[in-house]
Amino acid sequence: MHSPVAPTRSAGISARTPAVLVTLAVALVAALVAAFVVAPGMLAASGADDGLADSRHLTEAVREALVGYWSSGDREFSPDLERVVDYWFRYHVVKAVIAAILLLVLVALGVRLWKAFLKADGPGAGRRAALASAGVLVTMLALLSLVTVMANIQGAVAPLSSLLPLLAVGTADGELADTLDHVRQQLADSLSTGAPTPPALDLMTSDFARYHVAMAVVGSIVALVLIGLSVMLWMRFARTDSSDRRTRRVWGSFGALSALLSLIVIVVAVANTTTAADPAPALLAFFEGGW
Repeated sequence: MHSPVAPTRSAGISARTPAVLVTLAVALVAALVAAFVVAPGMLAASGADDGLADSRHLTEAVREALVGYWSSGDREFSPDLERVVDYWFRYHVVKAVIAAILLLVLVALGVRLWKAFLKADGPGAGRRAALASAGVLVTMLALLSLVTVMANIQGAVAPLSSLLPLLAVGTADGELADTLDHVRQQLADSLSTGAPTPPALDLMTSDFARYHVAMAVVGSIVALVLIGLSVMLWMRFARTDSSDRRTRRVWGSFGALSALLSLIVIVVAVANTTTAADPAPALLAFFEGGW
């Protein structure tokens, strides 16, 4: 005779497995979020760059480096600016990697939750509501992670342009104010009269164009993926029996969401493509942003 203990134990382990996996996934998500906040500055900094992990020191370093770079008159980065730009590149690479891992974990967790929601039978409306709520939350977090990956890829491709917003932190006075005035004046003269721009401004303009090209390319890739995902989901919706309303609602909702998101990303990609094609006016508008 076969003992009834073994199947009972196996069934219990099988029933607990999804809960254990979800718990582990949630713990991993929490660890990745903490790493995303704490780790990039420490991992990107090394040796002489240790001070750049502090936001105040980084802002001061960017301001001083830009003033020195502009006054040098050269196209090539000054040593101080190259140091800051290299740090900022590494910083964005680390953030992009962590955000990408977080995205993968959230997608896996979301799939697990939505499958559990579709399989939840019986009168347990509270359990289904909890699974649906958790699934929606994880889906939103996954979308946020996707946006974060895209933004950090853009920052890594063009770290100089990604650093420019730090110039607006605090008050611009003294040499920094004079430098920004010169940049604005040179850009305005170039746009109105076609006057040649200094080598440093040429590099800043080309980097600003690359910054927007990066988002245009990344956005186009993401839009294609979302369109393909939407088509696949709507096909599943169409193949699902009309009596299975819960499954049809899930496929239809995600199909519509994917289509909507693809349209939004396409708009972002087109806008960045337009800016990349003629970056100087946008760069001037950026520098005239109330500084």
